[in-house]
Amino acid sequence: MKIQVLVDNPNSWILPYSKQLILKIQNEFGIKATLLHNHKDVKRGDLLFLLACEKIFKDLNYNTHNLVIHESNLPKGKGWSPLTWQILEGENKIPITLFEAVEAVDAGEIYLQDYIELDGHELLEEIKHQQGLKTIDLILEFIKNKTKISGKPQEGESTFYAKRGPKNSALDISKSIDEQFNLLRIVDNERYPAFFIKNGQKYIVKIYKDDL
Repeated sequence: MKIQVLVDNPNSWILPYSKQLILKIQNEFGIKATLLHNHKDVKRGDLLFLLACEKIFKDLNYNTHNLVIHESNLPKGKGWSPLTWQILEGENKIPITLFEAVEAVDAGEIYLQDYIELDGHELLEEIKHQQGLKTIDLILEFIKNKTKISGKPQEGESTFYAKRGPKNSALDISKSIDEQFNLLRIVDNERYPAFFIKNGQKYIVKIYKDDL
């Protein structure tokens, strides 16, 4: 069986988990899996896992299955940053779905679903850690049981989340920290830190847990 894992951003947060995944596939199934960063490097094979890809992969005829992980109960929550949006909505039990990539965005048949369980105190690094581990678990389960797993069509009304940008990290100085704590939980301190505007000046706010 030929397995490929595509992470098209070599600086992606999911890269360490992708490397763990490659090792686990080798150790648990005796199968060599290849980690790729360029769409042009994808070869014909059996399973292609598209993880945190920023560009749309178009050569869907190259592999028997082209599989994506998405953190929502599809077809609800298609689009961008579904885990982040749901945390902002106050959710702590986040669905995670493994499904077949098709030409339409986030519209393919569903193979496996699980949940990420949060307690409400986790910051971005901790949230991404749970997301990465659950991604590995779902992929290993699919490889192990792929001959027994049948895809099911998505059912229900589709909803879409918009792409987030730096402006989405803005704090409202008229609101309390408690009211905006979920926003503070999901900001990236380096790439898109929280900020607020006061007297025409922009102030950056970074959040960390006290190790003590």
